[in-house]
Amino acid sequence: MYKQVIVLRADLNLSRGKLAVQAAHAAIIGCELSNKNIVEKWKLEGQKKIALSVRSERELFELRDRARKLGLVAEVVRDAGLTEVPAGTPTALVIGPDEESKIDKVTGNLPLFK
Repeated sequence: MYKQVIVLRADLNLSRGKLAVQAAHAAIIGCELSNKNIVEKWKLEGQKKIALSVRSERELFELRDRARKLGLVAEVVRDAGLTEVPAGTPTALVIGPDEESKIDKVTGNLPLFK
């Protein structure tokens, strides 16, 4: 089983629309950077995505580093700064798509984004 995880920063208090756009950016980045064979398998399974939450920029980067150490695609989304936050603000992290068991080692204890 495969999935993609998108981790969003709750501390920024972004509007729902802004959060949706940041998650969309993350999903695309993850697909572009991931192994094409894994992406195809993930697509065949329905493109499972999970939105999780962290409370700080520091947590976001710690997760990125842990994921990369396990060989997972992990990339931070930085905002362009045209609306709610300054340019370059890290807003989200994408991990995968990849095998659920590998991703869960990094994100298994995080809360769902609410």
